[in-house]
Amino acid sequence: MKNSTHYRIESIDLLRGVVMVIMALDHARMYFGMGYWFSDPTNLSTTTPLLFFTRWITHFCAPAFVFLAGTSAFLYGARKKSRKEVSWFLFTRGAWLLFVELIIVNFAWTFDITLSFHILQVIWAMGMSMLCLSALVFLPNKLVFMIGIILVTGHHLLDSISMEGTTVTHLIWYALHQEKLIVLDSHSVIYLHYPLIPWIGLMALGYMFGMLYQEEFGAERRKRWLWWMGIGAVLSFVLLRAFNLYGDPSHWSPQHFFVFSILSFVNATKYPPSLLYILMTIGPSLIFLSLTENIRNKATSFFVTFGRVPFFFYVIHIYVIHLLAIVGIIYSGRSWNDCILTGNSLVAESLTNYGFDLYVVYLIWILVTALMFPLCKWYNEYKTTNRGKWWLRYL
Repeated sequence: MKNSTHYRIESIDLLRGVVMVIMALDHARMYFGMGYWFSDPTNLSTTTPLLFFTRWITHFCAPAFVFLAGTSAFLYGARKKSRKEVSWFLFTRGAWLLFVELIIVNFAWTFDITLSFHILQVIWAMGMSMLCLSALVFLPNKLVFMIGIILVTGHHLLDSISMEGTTVTHLIWYALHQEKLIVLDSHSVIYLHYPLIPWIGLMALGYMFGMLYQEEFGAERRKRWLWWMGIGAVLSFVLLRAFNLYGDPSHWSPQHFFVFSILSFVNATKYPPSLLYILMTIGPSLIFLSLTENIRNKATSFFVTFGRVPFFFYVIHIYVIHLLAIVGIIYSGRSWNDCILTGNSLVAESLTNYGFDLYVVYLIWILVTALMFPLCKWYNEYKTTNRGKWWLRYL
């Protein structure tokens, strides 16, 4: 049973590592792709199949990241921790993540020392979700599961509500369910990019998912559950999407070319994540966990290295990409100051006409992954040999 436990944890690390590496591709595209942050690679009227795929494959990252964070919280509590201890850890880690998002990560994105642009993304969503989960852990597990289901499946009942304004009520609504760029003035811009309701629900479901990784559940039984849960999620996505029944505010439609019809079909809404978006990404993730639980080779070890230190990878790789972007922008003949993204420059979209061909994006992605591997390997070894240091749990 000891080996089974090791395999379970490693399979989760493997999935987490894979999505972290894929995530770096999207961030490389943001800083090096043509149009910089301001182009939409999923716009069917302007995209190409390869550009669309480059963006679409990264859709798996945030849902897996948030879902598995909930699973990790359950496994933390399963190590004979009281619910009070679990709640306090989630509360303090959630508060820490909010600080990291607002200061450390925001500076990584912009290199603007005035922090005039606050972009609230996946770390914000995780931090707020952990704060909520710190209260939910005191409820019966069945109730936590039901809350997760309601938030993930039912938030579309709120899709018709759209607000404009900057009052406290408006800001709360934007944070909960409506993606919004808020321009207070040229020195203060807030982008609420990850509305919270479905992310909170997804983390709650990830928390309950941790029950499958208890020793008494059994490895073979777990793999069967993972397989059929994943297949069920994928089939649910196909059925709901095919008839545009429910689960996404944007319907798909046949296009002039068959390949673009496929792109339209899988182009689910991320902000906030629709039910179909979650089914489309979490379903294959569960299948992946089922198929890879006992696989061990050099390739899996490579990704597991990243998966064991996901927070470290996330923060550091943004700085690495942004520093490389400065080199790229100087190479292109522009001023390095153009890579300092202030609220004013972002609102003005001053880099709309800047960027490189897609092959450059992929080369930068490979370079960043190669640079991050020894750093992540070192930090993983440091964490392994210093398990007694409590603060490492927050990093």
